[in-house]
Amino acid sequence: MMAQSSYRVRSVGDYVVGKQLGSGSFSVVWHARHKVHGTEVAIKEILTGKLNKKLEESLMSEIDILSNINHPNIIRLHEMIKEPGKIHLVLEYCKGGDLSMFIQRRQGRIPKSTSLHLMQQLAAGLKVLRDNQIIHRDLKPQNLLLSSNEDNSTLKIADFGFARSLQPRGLAETLCGSPLYMAPEIMQLHKYDAKADLWSVGAILFQLVTGRTPFTGNNQIQVYILPSDVWVSMI
Repeated sequence: MMAQSSYRVRSVGDYVVGKQLGSGSFSVVWHARHKVHGTEVAIKEILTGKLNKKLEESLMSEIDILSNINHPNIIRLHEMIKEPGKIHLVLEYCKGGDLSMFIQRRQGRIPKSTSLHLMQQLAAGLKVLRDNQIIHRDLKPQNLLLSSNEDNSTLKIADFGFARSLQPRGLAETLCGSPLYMAPEIMQLHKYDAKADLWSVGAILFQLVTGRTPFTGNNQIQVYILPSDVWVSMI
């Protein structure tokens, strides 16, 4: 008689959970498939017991934003599933990983045509955010997902944990984001508007065509010292 396997298939709602894709301080991201039609998704599992009030507000804001926007260049939220102590966000699955992985795989400069293709999609996604008075505040290659590993992949803006609504002529003042892609006005604790996202776009474009970030450093002062050998040509 064969011994029964102790392996148990884990399910979340209508989805069978597979391998882990990533993790953070308060969440784990899993690959999963729909039980009936086999659609691949990414499930972001958030441990709500570890969230303080500010993080809870950020999570609810992210859910609200993704629930109200449907665009090919914005990551899609299929549904939200609640369990005791957990919230699961069932998100569109992007086989190509993130843009930082895409750049690393190509070990240097991305062809001009591919860079243009990706930046046009980033611009299209940002236009939708602007039309909805939303500022992302954490644009970086790690938060830009790709539908495939191909040069004609669809780019999708993801991770809206720092995003917030900003009315026309309104200003934000919270220090947030990633220093290597953060606009100077945010770094200097000045009030800022949606144009701060455009600085991040410029830093991303620089990395696409050179294979490196425009700034390096171990602190905020060092980050904004330009390297002496900076020279970029798109020709």
